[in-house]
Amino acid sequence: MKILKRLLKIVSILLGLLVLTALIALWIDSAKTSYLNIKENELANNDSFLIKDVNVIPMNRDTVLVNKMVYIKEGVIQKIADTIEINNIEIIDAKNKFLTPGLIDMHVHVWDRYELGLYLSNGVTTVRNLWGMPMHLRIKEDVNNDKIFSPTFITTGPKLTGLEFIGDDNLNLTSPDEGREKVISYKERGYDLIKTYYGLDREIFDAIIEQAEISEIDIVAHPSQKVSFSYHLNPKIKSIEHAEEIVQQPLQFDLDTIKLEPIIDSISRSNHTSYCPTITVFNNIYQMMINDSILDSETLGYMNPLIKKTDSKKQFERWFKTKQNDASSTNRIKKQHDFHITIVKKLHEVGVNIICGTDAGIGITLPGFSIHQELAFYKEAGLSNYEALKTATANPSKTHNFMNSLGTIEEGKMANLLIVNKNPLLELSSLKKPSFVFIKGRKLDRKTLDYFGEKAKNRNNLIATALRYLENLIVEK
Repeated sequence: MKILKRLLKIVSILLGLLVLTALIALWIDSAKTSYLNIKENELANNDSFLIKDVNVIPMNRDTVLVNKMVYIKEGVIQKIADTIEINNIEIIDAKNKFLTPGLIDMHVHVWDRYELGLYLSNGVTTVRNLWGMPMHLRIKEDVNNDKIFSPTFITTGPKLTGLEFIGDDNLNLTSPDEGREKVISYKERGYDLIKTYYGLDREIFDAIIEQAEISEIDIVAHPSQKVSFSYHLNPKIKSIEHAEEIVQQPLQFDLDTIKLEPIIDSISRSNHTSYCPTITVFNNIYQMMINDSILDSETLGYMNPLIKKTDSKKQFERWFKTKQNDASSTNRIKKQHDFHITIVKKLHEVGVNIICGTDAGIGITLPGFSIHQELAFYKEAGLSNYEALKTATANPSKTHNFMNSLGTIEEGKMANLLIVNKNPLLELSSLKKPSFVFIKGRKLDRKTLDYFGEKAKNRNNLIATALRYLENLIVEK
């Protein structure tokens, strides 16, 4: 009995030490991202400015408003005019520069707070996180309460899947009632959206859609192979993710433009549904197949270390093995990527609301940087600079009602803005390093933005990330 008591005491001490170690790791990681805290920035409380002599790209139409003044008050665009007289306000001289809406990435996976600064550094002022966990609710709360510099933060709940799609990252539903319960729970807990994923059969999917209607929460769909592709055109589903899912499901990997036409037509007739192609993440499969040393590249230092050690490595090994077993596979992946470009072209031609998303945060798809590659792919698909930029500004603002205050430069809209040196309607690459980023009216200069980017590079928070993921498994399963 004494030995048992002694063992229990030792176990309790060890458990206590483990808990203490975990808390210390989380505290250290939190302290290392304190540079994002608004209260620690002397200029952060200023969310009112007068920008003068700026060329405004409003994005509600294809034009440039030359040499305008823009008055921002308490984070909101109050007035755009040739002349504005305001006393006791900081004036920003933007002569020969261009003012655009901040970029919106509609498909990301956020793993830590370092990435929030990395998105801002790349001109991304809104993100839609599509793999919700408890840590994202805390981020959202801090963003909404103006505690941290961050893009406007929108998040789904955990991915809802069917029984056979097993994985610790999936919430496997067993019944329609369970689907309803999850929708109710996620809405009550503060998640903005429901994400549906592989393996949902019609009965469970119907229950999710019905409850989403009752609970007044939108659905984002990664198409389920258990229902027809056209099923996802339900009015409650506000966006469908991934061009590759068109290839994999209705086309069954047949890269046939004739067979593609009726699919594109059905999407176009569903004028309530946006499409998020995420061309970049699939193209990165091809990049891994042609570059055997890609995991050692300097840019991969911007990935979360846990993801780099697990998902990035796993994906690389999968595709390296594939090309070793089949020499033609690299060319096959390149052909599918090219067909994704064709899908975007066809979607655009029939007027589908295309929304820019990258799937950043998985594999080797970098947070922040990847949006510029995604926009370049849309140009390759035949979109003009204005049309490509719309996919990351005005188009997302039409996808969910709560995003209506974003995406264009108009009076009454939120001041999520960029000042860039060159006209992006002529040179999209000018968006890569904005001179200033305004997030809810708060100004971040290039020096600060570069600092945010450097802090995210080669960060050492693997343990803290693993602990937050463990929390997700405990809370959500």
